[in-house]
This record gives sequence, structure tokens and C-alpha cells, in this order.
Amino acid sequence: MTARSTRCTTAKTRTSRLAAVAAIAVAGSMLLTACGDQTESGGSTQETGSASASKAPLFSKLPADIQKSGVIKVGTDASYAPMEFTEGGKIVGVDPDIAQALSKQLGVKFEFVSGTFDGLITSIYTGRQQLIMSAMTDNKKRQEGLDDNGKKIGKGIDFVDYFSSGVSLLVKKGNPQGINSLDDLCGKTVAVQRGTIYEDTFKAQATKCGDKKLTIQAFDTDAEAQTRVKAGGAVADLNDYPVAAYIAKTSGGGNDFEVVGSQSDVGLFGIGVSKDNTQLRDAIKEALDAAIKDGSYAEALKKWDVEDSAVKSATINAGK
Repeated sequence: MTARSTRCTTAKTRTSRLAAVAAIAVAGSMLLTACGDQTESGGSTQETGSASASKAPLFSKLPADIQKSGVIKVGTDASYAPMEFTEGGKIVGVDPDIAQALSKQLGVKFEFVSGTFDGLITSIYTGRQQLIMSAMTDNKKRQEGLDDNGKKIGKGIDFVDYFSSGVSLLVKKGNPQGINSLDDLCGKTVAVQRGTIYEDTFKAQATKCGDKKLTIQAFDTDAEAQTRVKAGGAVADLNDYPVAAYIAKTSGGGNDFEVVGSQSDVGLFGIGVSKDNTQLRDAIKEALDAAIKDGSYAEALKKWDVEDSAVKSATINAGK
């Protein structure tokens, strides 16, 4: 499965059946400022939902400080269409729409702040954000706070799992290099967003390629990786299936890219929460289950044509 790294200024994407629907701003007040890096007050911000505290069925489940403020601060990388991206000065997409469904259950606003993907977990550690909703893959490394070499670099975070997806290769339209699998990449150059699970997948493939070297070019944003592939400097990018398909369908009117091969590494996206805030984690889980039950979760997925990625129930730390 996957998880990316940066999302700012340009929209990115991930499936093969995604419709090119017009982005509709989620309900509530949304304010977008200059794109930042998740430090201090930098980053784009947006509020989703309304704080009708006394009427929301699960308001009492929230921590007292959130009940008082009426806001949950959410870190995201809003350049990853259709999951989250900016449109008309607002952050829109699958995750903001799911947040809207959760907001109705909890009675508080979800305030999205956009910054770099690889700074999101740190923003939870420092308390700048209370949640992460950014198509982030739930895995043991992130749960336990480990780096790529298994070294402990933080306490880790908990995940409320809400979306299932695999990864797919995105190549130049017409597939001039005949890429149909990861094995076809040996001896070639690929582009990818830095700090993502996609980069990990390419690194594992590079080891498998051995002497037939796979060269990996990592960029701060997936948009940069896409540009590299489009220009012919790399043969493929790797992305979540919904995003890859959305990019192939919309970029250049559908003339820039295509998705090749089958999905691999199917896994779960999770809403990230501090391990020190189990009350908020459990409230989010209960709200997600309620949204699944009342159909608002399904409506959010249908709007973006990603119904196949629905989960049947919320789980905690179910990623591998």
C-alpha cells in the first residue's frame, strides 16, 4: 500500500476508474493561505463542518479541550487528488468529505492545515496537529516510530483505518518503454515522491534488480515526479491506485499518462492520532463507524468514484 510525502500547489492523484468530477467545496467555512511546510503557522488551512456541540450524537466522546475549542486540527498534504487537493482556493477531496461526515457525528469543525507529507507525523508529536488525514498508509513502522532501518526515532502514532487501496505504476501515455510490472523497471530510472512508501517499494525493487541497476530519483512532491516521467527523464512513477488513475484521466486531458500493470501492496490508509490521545482516537473510530452505518461515508466515496476502497468497519492499527 502507499503513502506519500508532499502536496502543495499542484493536485496529484491515485485509481483507474475515477471519474473526472468537478471538485465541490465541502460544507463549512474554508480559508486557504500560502502553502507551507507544517512549521509554526505555515501551510494552507481550511475548516470543515460546524460545531453544533449539544446536538451531535458523539460530542461527549471527545476530549474536553476539543469540546471547548470546537475544532480538531488536521494535518494534510493537499496536493494529492482525489484524496486531498486545492481547488478554487479550498482544500477538497475524499479525505475532507469523509471529515465532513465525521464532523456531523462529533459536532466540531475539522480544520485542515496543508504542509509537507514527511512533516505530518512530527506535527502530531509536537502537538501542532491533532489528526492526520492525508492518505497515509497505516504500517508497523509508523505505529512504532521507526525509520527505514528500524531505528527508533519517535514514539509512533495510532491509526484509525478508513480506506483500502493498492499501488499502481504511472507511465507516459502510450507506455513507450513497455513497462508492465516492477520487474520491467530494472536497468531504468524511476521518479517518486520522497518519504513515501512508494519510495520504499522502489528501493526494495532496486535490491531485487541487483546488478541491473534501478535508479531512483526522489522529489519533494509527486507533481515533480510526474513531470519527470512526462518529460521522459524517468520511465515510471508509483502511486496509490485511485490517485494514479485520476492523474491518468485528468492530466493533459488524459493525454499525458496511463496506468499499467495490476495493483500491488494493497493496504489501509489510516487517520493518524497521537498515542497519548486515545480518547480522541476512540471518538474518531466511533464516528467513522456511525458514518459507515448512516451512509454518509459511502456518499463521500461515491462522489469521487472510489467506492471499491471502502472499509466495512473502522479498525485501529490494522496495518501491517
